[in-house]
Amino acid sequence: MGYFSRIIGPVAIAVMLAPVTGQAAEDVAVLRAEFAALKAEYAERVTALEARINQLESTATVAAANPVEQPLPAPTAPARNSSAFNPAISVILAGNYSDLSQDPGDFNFAGFMPSGGEIGPGDRSFNLGESEVTFAASVDPYFTAALTMALSPEGEIGVEEAFARTTSLPAGFSVKGGRFFSGFGYLNEIHAHAWDFVDQPLVYQAFYGGQYGQDGVQVKWLAPTDLFLEFGAETGNGGEFPGTRLGRNGLNGTTLFTHVGGDLGDSIGWRAGLSWMDLDAADRGYEDVDSAGNAIVNSFTGSSETWIADATLKWTPASSTRRQAFKLQAEYMRRTEDGSLAYDVEGAGLSDSYRSQQEGWYVQGVYQFNPRWRFGLRYDELDSGSTRIGLVQGGDLLASDFPLLLPASPSRITTMIDFSPSEFSRLRAQYAWDDSRAAETDRQLLLQYIYALGAHGVHKF
Repeated sequence: MGYFSRIIGPVAIAVMLAPVTGQAAEDVAVLRAEFAALKAEYAERVTALEARINQLESTATVAAANPVEQPLPAPTAPARNSSAFNPAISVILAGNYSDLSQDPGDFNFAGFMPSGGEIGPGDRSFNLGESEVTFAASVDPYFTAALTMALSPEGEIGVEEAFARTTSLPAGFSVKGGRFFSGFGYLNEIHAHAWDFVDQPLVYQAFYGGQYGQDGVQVKWLAPTDLFLEFGAETGNGGEFPGTRLGRNGLNGTTLFTHVGGDLGDSIGWRAGLSWMDLDAADRGYEDVDSAGNAIVNSFTGSSETWIADATLKWTPASSTRRQAFKLQAEYMRRTEDGSLAYDVEGAGLSDSYRSQQEGWYVQGVYQFNPRWRFGLRYDELDSGSTRIGLVQGGDLLASDFPLLLPASPSRITTMIDFSPSEFSRLRAQYAWDDSRAAETDRQLLLQYIYALGAHGVHKF
């Protein structure tokens, strides 16, 4: 019994292991077959890659032996957003309500020749102001251009500005050509919707009939210094008051200006400037009355030279949590006109020498006491100065035959408060005591709205 048990145990174990051993051998054969297939596939891929590398090396060798001259890439305009092919468009809507104690139809500056432009407080009651539409864009890497059209309340369309300006001249130079607001002084370049008051200072209205526009060319040079230092020169057809467009080829008048500015600490920025303008006028007519009260037309022919000094200071405390700010601004102008004055050109037709030296200035301050609220105060004054009229000095006429040129010192005090719900809208109330005329003081209440639509450029300092 012991012998059989010793034989039966190993036989039973061998019988149990036989199927497992057979299965293992089968699996090994399958794995060997799969591995052989993978080796063959990778061999084919390696062969194909080697052939591609050889082909590229051959092509590169041929290209190096026979170089082909490639054209220079065309200049491209600066990258912009998805509307790169369209100019930026902005629209300014403005209007006001006027309550005036004096008839605006009789407005004039005592002691000064009328400019013939739109000056004074405007009409009474509700008025649609001048609307602006501006198109601006980069033309190419060398120029930008802008067009500003002014739409009058009467439905007339005028070109306020239309110019191109260089962007890539070396050494800090830039050139502007076309129609643009002259760069003299401070306020002249600023569009009406960005003024701190409803209207311009008296000196701008009396000396230029508003803003002085130039049809011509302007050159500026910005010095490569830490201190802001800018020099500029302009010339053009000189067709705006106090000049006239002359009946000849060439240019009329020259404007030179320089501006300097910088920072005083972290809270104060400043800018100051000095400008000089020289223009010629031929038969610059204006309406007046003689000593008997008869309507006549006189005219001036000669040169008009003006010096302008300006200064601006802005204060914004760096630690302010209420976004407070204060702006102090002032300009002084002195004009000398020398030539001849014709009296009653359609009647008596008398003419003799004329010389005047007149001046005007203003100072204004605007305090932003809240992110949306501002308060402002302005004082401006004119002085008709010394005027020599040859026809009066020679005894041909009386001084009363030139009533608009009698000595006078117009002045005005203006206050305003405005509220800006956002950077695109502003509501303003303004009250002024205006002594521009020889008659009584004109008390002026003006309520104004300004709305900006679309993209709009950054305003100057």
